[in-house]
Amino acid sequence: MKRLVISTGAGMSAESGISTFRDAGGLWENYPVMDVCSADGYARNPALVHRFYSERRAQLINCSPNEGHIALAELEKRFEVMIITQNVDDLHERAGSSNVLHLHGELMKVRAVDDDSRVFTLRPEEYVTTPDTVIEGHHVRPHIVFFQEAVPNFEPATEIVRSADIFVIIGTSLVVYPAAALLHYVRKGTPVFYIDPNPAEVPPGVNVIRATASQGIRRLSEII
Repeated sequence: MKRLVISTGAGMSAESGISTFRDAGGLWENYPVMDVCSADGYARNPALVHRFYSERRAQLINCSPNEGHIALAELEKRFEVMIITQNVDDLHERAGSSNVLHLHGELMKVRAVDDDSRVFTLRPEEYVTTPDTVIEGHHVRPHIVFFQEAVPNFEPATEIVRSADIFVIIGTSLVVYPAAALLHYVRKGTPVFYIDPNPAEVPPGVNVIRATASQGIRRLSEII
């Protein structure tokens, strides 16, 4: 069974109603991005950051996987599918995908402030956190990779990309690093597809499918 490796960005979840942080003016849901998505912002005002991510969890709980998420899960019938996502939502998992690596963290998880290895999954009814929240004796922070922090899962992601028989990029502008660099780890001769309604410039040889995630995945499934 061929290994199909898929890298997804914000466009993957857009059809589910998940807003992206790269809005005009550097705002995400009316918050300055660096106030709520950076290590400095968290150090300055952890209460604001906790409130922001609690609001994002409330939004996520009311969203559902879209046709694209479901179509990727169905591809597991024909391929060994590995998903590397920049998204912090859990829509891939809720659609049924078995192998998902999150580059930028997970919204429905928090981790201990004093021990990064202690990660806790929040129940939907307990999605609100504050700097005073304690779980199993630990104060916690959002399990999110902030700007100015390292991306721990990038090296495992590069190994997955190197193993791909087919590599697919979906719904990303290819400007967020290091995620955008994954394309450069594909083995020579490996078929590469890029699905996006407004695709960025890509190297020669990349097969561009100008479409939304759900439309593009349907076309991809027919091609491969």
